[in-house]
Parts: sequence; C-alpha cells; structure tokens
Amino acid sequence: MSVVIPDNESPAAVLRPSLTAAELGFEPNALDAYLRAHVAHVGGAMEITPIAGGQSNPTYFVTYPEARLVLRKRPAGPVLPSAHSVDREYRIMQALAVTDVLVPKVLAYCARPEVIGTPFYVMERLEGRVFSDCSLPGVSPADRRAMYFDMADTLARLHQVDWKVLGLTDYGREGNFFGRQIGRWTKQWELSKTRDLPDIDRLVQWLPLHVPPDELTTIAHGDFRIGNLMFHPTEPRVVGVLDWELSTLGHPLADLAFSALAWRLLPTEYMGMRGLDHAGLGIPSASQYLSRYYATFPGAGRVAPFHVAFSLFRLAVIFEGIAARARSGTAIAANAAQTGEMAAGFARRAVQTIEGIF
Repeated sequence: MSVVIPDNESPAAVLRPSLTAAELGFEPNALDAYLRAHVAHVGGAMEITPIAGGQSNPTYFVTYPEARLVLRKRPAGPVLPSAHSVDREYRIMQALAVTDVLVPKVLAYCARPEVIGTPFYVMERLEGRVFSDCSLPGVSPADRRAMYFDMADTLARLHQVDWKVLGLTDYGREGNFFGRQIGRWTKQWELSKTRDLPDIDRLVQWLPLHVPPDELTTIAHGDFRIGNLMFHPTEPRVVGVLDWELSTLGHPLADLAFSALAWRLLPTEYMGMRGLDHAGLGIPSASQYLSRYYATFPGAGRVAPFHVAFSLFRLAVIFEGIAARARSGTAIAANAAQTGEMAAGFARRAVQTIEGIF
C-alpha cells in the first residue's frame, strides 16, 4: 500500500537526527522516503536503533509514532554464495502467514541496492520475549517446561505445512537433502577456511557415506533454536519464529537435531545448556523434548548420530565463516573473531558423536 507524503512533510524534515549515515552505514533519509512510499501508517519522525548480538544480516528497529517496524538487510561487502538471502526470508514468512506457524507480518521487500546499499525487507515488530540464554532466566520452572514443549510443537507444525499448496515448490529441491547440504557446506568450508581443521576434513569424508535413505521433504527453518523464537510477554508460548535466512525445503530431522544441540553444548558454546540442573530449572530432558516432537509429528522419523554430526558440521562451517568475515573486516558483531574460534570445538564434538563418545 502506498502512502503519499504531504507537501509540507519531506523525509529530511521529519527525520530524527539520532544516528548519522556514517554510523548506520547507509543514508537514513533514503530509507525514510522508501518506507513512506511503501508501508502504511508511516509518518512523523523516524528513529532507527541497530539490534546488537547477531552474526548475520544487520537488523534494526525502525520506529514511527504509528508504526513499529523491524528492518533486515544484507550486509555490505562480499558474502559467500547463497548467504544472507533476505529475499528468501521475506518470501517464506509471507507464505507462512496463512498457516498456523506464527511469523512476523512482512510489509515490503526492496531489491534495489541504491536505497540503503543492499537489499532489505521490513516487517512488523512483534511484542514479546527473546532469550539468548537457554536457561530462560527470570522464568518459572513450570513455564520453562511449557516453553520448551511449545518449541517442539511449533517445529512439528512447521514440518507438517503443505509447502506445495503454499507455492513453494521452487523454494528448494525435493529429496537428497543431506547429500546436497553436505556438498554445499563442504564448498562453504573451502571458501571460508582460515586454517586447517582435520576434524572438519574427516566429517567431509564420513558424512556422505552415512546419509540415511529417507527422502522426506518439508519446509526446513535451518536455524531453529530457542534464540530464534519470540515468546509471549507473559505467557509460556511462542508468538513468532524469527530469522529464516537459512530456510529451504529439506529434511525435518535436520531442524530437529539442530534444535536439540542445546542439550549437548555448554552454556559458553553459543546456544548450549549442557551441565545445568535441567530438572531443577524445569527444562525437559533432551529425550522428553524429542518425544514431544515425535508425538506431534510421528512421520518424521527419529534423530540418529548422523543427524547430530551433520548439525555440528554445518555449525562449524558457519562459525568458520564468521571468523573469515572477521579477518576481512566485514563481520557484523564485534566478537566475531572469538565466535569463529568455536568452529573447531563444534567439529570436535561432531567427530566424537560419530565415534560414539559424545
């Protein structure tokens, strides 16, 4: 829906001078003009606030008196092939809006880099809680249990969406998901490696030889974890699934195994909670979490060591990519170099998984 800018209210006149173009990395007046032309209820002073903490697509709160938006853009500079695909994020959330999978409402996608330097999209800002800490601090034990079970239910609902009905037959390829993914992440490793990691090289050899024969195809989120869910401000339920950058058509057990890595990784390792008092905190065990998913989607199969090793391999390559961006100076987060060092640890855990000692 277009919004006409009154003659006496030019974008430059109403922009709140909170962050400069140099600080943002793009010209805020150009963004303001675009939003006024493409998003309803945009008017008055604009305020932009970068959202810290991400390692991927730069994200900002964009606030007007009558509109609370979120903007996600592709990062500036060179990126790996198929990475940072904000157009895919926009498309999948737009498609899922008619399903029972809760996602933010997307409002506009801009492919023109001349507006703010790279393609971007905007969506409505949800109200709720996002937890980077898997222990869910400040939450009661009963609510923690309910939140993890709703996480499992949400993932199972996603995997049961009829992607053909949604017109997503070209969103990925049907069948041979793990074979193609192993090939993709092997290429990403070769492009982004900053050092020799023998454990990754071993996984590159082992994984193709142990792909399960199951060819089930569903929508796959690609990064389904507690930190990419928004929960209701006070109730223990998911109100939105976020960060669809890695989504595609794939195998549901890839998502499920990845989401269960939290029980295997330490609190210092990205999204881990290994070693915490799960029973005391009210957090279900890994087997209880998986069983909840299986009960909601019995046809998905069962997570095996292959799925765990694949998830850790992929995570290791992603984090090595973060290290590569840190070396080139294009990383999003200030701690990218430190985060990239986790790649070796993830690869080691994957090798231990296939050896049966983890």
